[in-house]
Amino acid sequence: MIRDIVSSVFLLGGALFCLLGAIGLVRLPDLPARLQAATKPQTLGLLFVLIGTAVRLEFENAATLVLVILFQAVTAPVISQIVARSAYRTGAVDTDLLVIDELTARVAEQDGGADRRAQ
Repeated sequence: MIRDIVSSVFLLGGALFCLLGAIGLVRLPDLPARLQAATKPQTLGLLFVLIGTAVRLEFENAATLVLVILFQAVTAPVISQIVARSAYRTGAVDTDLLVIDELTARVAEQDGGADRRAQ
């Protein structure tokens, strides 16, 4: 009985986070904001869904879900960072909307002083 309630809370919470992430992905105006919506709530939503599933499984099967959680928690931020840097380098990010732009100096240093908009 208690396992069912705990599992249901985690599953519904995970589904809610995934829904909010999907809405944010569609509604947010620019790429950096969409990347936030694509990674943070989606990762947390998947984490909650997998925990809710693990509560219902035997320990041996639940241990596999822990590996999936760890893999997702490690890879999602890295992939988001790579996509953001690629978008920044290609000019897909409107730098006028950025409050703080710490990447301009680093990109100029790596490119040998070339302006990223000239590409």
